[in-house]
Amino acid sequence: MAQDDDIPEVDRLPNAPHPRFAHALVGQEAAEAAFLDAYRGGRFPHAWILGGPEGIGKATFAYRAARFVLAHPDPHAPEVRAARNLDVSPESGVFRRVAALAHTSLFVVRRQYNAEKKSMPTQIPVELVRKAVAFFGSTAGEGGWRVCIVDSAEDLNVQGANALLKVIEEPPPRSLFLLVSHLPGRLLPTIRSRCRMLRFRTLSEVEVARAVTIAAEEDAPDPSIVQRAAALSGGTVRGAFKIMDESALAIVEHIRQALERLPEIDWKDAHAIAEGLAGRANDAAYETAIETIFAWLGEQTVARAGEGPRRLAPLAEVWEKATRTVRETDSYNLDRRALVLTLFTDLSDALRASRAA
Repeated sequence: MAQDDDIPEVDRLPNAPHPRFAHALVGQEAAEAAFLDAYRGGRFPHAWILGGPEGIGKATFAYRAARFVLAHPDPHAPEVRAARNLDVSPESGVFRRVAALAHTSLFVVRRQYNAEKKSMPTQIPVELVRKAVAFFGSTAGEGGWRVCIVDSAEDLNVQGANALLKVIEEPPPRSLFLLVSHLPGRLLPTIRSRCRMLRFRTLSEVEVARAVTIAAEEDAPDPSIVQRAAALSGGTVRGAFKIMDESALAIVEHIRQALERLPEIDWKDAHAIAEGLAGRANDAAYETAIETIFAWLGEQTVARAGEGPRRLAPLAEVWEKATRTVRETDSYNLDRRALVLTLFTDLSDALRASRAA
């Protein structure tokens, strides 16, 4: 499964290396220890769901786990018993071949760029899953292991999910499935029941900054930019990389300040924000703004999780309404200025209702 570097990849940000090239994993030591203990313990699950928010290291972990198993196929080997984590040397043949998607015992299921249509599909086609099934039906892989990474499992359509379920239900010996999932609750219950759930946590600002610095390597941005991005990342490396420039940071900081004033609205400021996001020339700023608003709303929901359903209901309702309004605006090319002002009004009303409940 060789990969052309010029082909866009759905699971890679433009200014960051792909997770399969990462030689370090920050902040997920507990998940890594659980996997390593299971591998050495003799009761190793053949299928794992790597669950947690997008951009916190799940895909990086998947490639680390795949490399480790392929490099150390015997769980009883002395080097496995002595291992403190899933590190495999970047100089090793296994590391290089996995990075190139050229290892014959690794199959990656993900959305792939359509060169004819010059676009990225919204789902993983069932045909690709069937190729993975055929891969597991072939002769044993190098060292006896065959590994399949699905990134992400939510991208599978119904037919693809059912095809994957069949091979997970009756896996060949020494098969390993690593299902990256940002929303495990959306997976088929039958798939969840046949996999071990491995939870990944959001990262601290310090961990995000460290992970960004490691990933950027020689192209590391200004430390002050890294710190500001980490503080606004929502605990994800992906979130930090997406705002790793002065203009994006300024947008996020401006909108955050306006959101923190809610339920009070500075209408002059709200109109200025709306005007700055109008027009196709501001697509990147608009996308950043919408993501910032939903991230903030998610934080408010989590912060009030213990206050009871009556206080949570207005936030859940405004989330659903905002999602629908944004989708309609994008689908029908409606006025973004009106959308932004509507979002601020609805969020303000929701917060007042939540506090009054």
